Amino acid sequence: MRRLDRTTARAAAPLLALALGGGALAQGAATPPPTLNSGDTAWMLTSAALVLLMTPGLAFFYGGLTRAQSVLNTMMMSVVSIGLVGVLWMLAGYTIAFGPGGNAFIGGFSNLGLEGLQGQLTGTIPSYVFAAFQAMFAIIALALISGAVIERMRFGAFVLFGGLWSLLIYSPLAHWVWSSDGWLFKDGALDFAGGTVIHISAGISALVAAFVLGPRIGFPRNAHIPHNVPLVLLGAGLLWFGWMGFNAGSAAAASQTAGLAFITTLIAPAAAMLTWLVWESSRAGKPTAVGAATGLVVGLVAITPACAFVTPWAAVVVGAVGATASYWAVQLKHRLRADDSLDVFACHGVAGIVGALLTGALAFTTGSGKPWGEQMLTQIVSVLASVVWAGVGSFVLLKLVGLVMPLRVPASQEVAGIDQSAHSEQGYSENETGLGAPVFLGGD
Repeated sequence: MRRLDRTTARAAAPLLALALGGGALAQGAATPPPTLNSGDTAWMLTSAALVLLMTPGLAFFYGGLTRAQSVLNTMMMSVVSIGLVGVLWMLAGYTIAFGPGGNAFIGGFSNLGLEGLQGQLTGTIPSYVFAAFQAMFAIIALALISGAVIERMRFGAFVLFGGLWSLLIYSPLAHWVWSSDGWLFKDGALDFAGGTVIHISAGISALVAAFVLGPRIGFPRNAHIPHNVPLVLLGAGLLWFGWMGFNAGSAAAASQTAGLAFITTLIAPAAAMLTWLVWESSRAGKPTAVGAATGLVVGLVAITPACAFVTPWAAVVVGAVGATASYWAVQLKHRLRADDSLDVFACHGVAGIVGALLTGALAFTTGSGKPWGEQMLTQIVSVLASVVWAGVGSFVLLKLVGLVMPLRVPASQEVAGIDQSAHSEQGYSENETGLGAPVFLGGD
């Protein structure tokens, strides 16, 4: 199967046509000029809206897991990502990732400010729709990182770091993996909807940020118990709902491919949730609501790179293995000596790595004509590239931001909660602010 032309490849972004290309492509026939397809356009508009909903869903998920005194600050880190990345993606992020005329590492700059997209098609959908869909990915990628730094990072420092991270870490990595010019794309790396680009990069960046900022006061003796478990369940449900557009929308068409991605995005999280609850019950004696929510999110992460490359039965394997790896990563996280507050690395970094590797192991076709061993090697290279790029880049950016402003809030604000000091607001009335206060576990 020959490679897709640039237009089709950009429409497919994570796309599948590498693996499940149409008959004309398979026969080497000339590709007809793309024409607007109203069905594909309607599906992609819907998918973009679904993915946008995921970031407020993440805000609920993270907000419920934190203390009551910092719930607004925690949720605001997700909410501000929408505004910040939405503007930056328009200004430069899109063209860095997908601009024509680029090289193996960065896109061309002809689409600065989304110039040149009016009236154009990307595949069978308007290029504006494709740019909007991809913007939603960039938004939630940054929001994910916030879970590792809650309750101690200055809001302004997060915003500055987030803007730089989106432009200098996320956008180039998206180009490597999803642009037809990108070196990992040309190498045949398989990542249908963002295992490397989003989850590995965010998970590794979160871990680095936790190391650079240092642990919360009292960590690990003080347990920061989730203050509102119903919020956690609400957020997980919204994430699962939106993730249908996240994965199935990455087909860039209302197609059989989208249907496969949709069903595997149902199956893998279901299997992961059950697996997590089994592990939790076997060790702690009882299944928990937070465990169920965490398990399903881990399953969503693990299936993301593989969702249109594996069969439904294989999705069960992806979900179960991803949940097992992440569950034990959470149990052993103290060995890293990093206070990754909401286990972003364990749930997104580890599950993303597992999913990327299982994509190569379980894909029913690679589309690149590579033998299984070569495809696995390609997947390993893509994982390592994402880890190094996001890890080193995030460390450098955090140190640069630290030269401009302090990264952490003062100790008094951290203990009292950041909501009042950062936003002059609080999530609950005064008689409710004791909810979720740290619990002293004892010890020296």
